[in-house]
Amino acid sequence: MIDIAVGIIMAQSRCSQEAAFGFLRTASSHRNIKIREIAAQVVAGLGTGEPETHFVN
Repeated sequence: MIDIAVGIIMAQSRCSQEAAFGFLRTASSHRNIKIREIAAQVVAGLGTGEPETHFVN
């Protein structure tokens, strides 16, 4: 979920992976919420349902 949220932030903000993760880390710190929960909120904010990837785990 974190990787998907980082990708979303990178696409929307046209920033690097490091900057996008930094955004999540800062939001997590300021809101006192775990990074994975912030990431879930970012993904849910798209409103397109469950994210899909082209990679198999």
